[in-house]
Amino acid sequence: MGATSVIILIISAVLFSAGGILVGKLLVKSKPSKVKGEAYECGVPTQGQSWVQFSVGYYLFALVFLVFDVELVFLYPWAVVAKNMGWIALVEVTVFLTILFLGFLYAHKKGALRWM
Repeated sequence: MGATSVIILIISAVLFSAGGILVGKLLVKSKPSKVKGEAYECGVPTQGQSWVQFSVGYYLFALVFLVFDVELVFLYPWAVVAKNMGWIALVEVTVFLTILFLGFLYAHKKGALRWM
């Protein structure tokens, strides 16, 4: 269980991805056209220029969401073993949540959580 496993995993991932792309290229008949190349937005025909600059606030909001979403990924394993670890687990999660809360306060102060 070392470097060999990682190499096998990487090779498997590359072959699986390449296989999916290859099967798609072989089985799907491609007929490109101008209509297919246009931007599609909820069935409404495009009017004007399709390339519109979005506010950076949307990206900041999404990044803050991802941070708190990833937090849950780290909290779940902790919740599973917390009873067995005792007080050490409580101290560790308190430090983790404190750092996360400070990040939340920083994002709030910078205005990343304001929608528009």
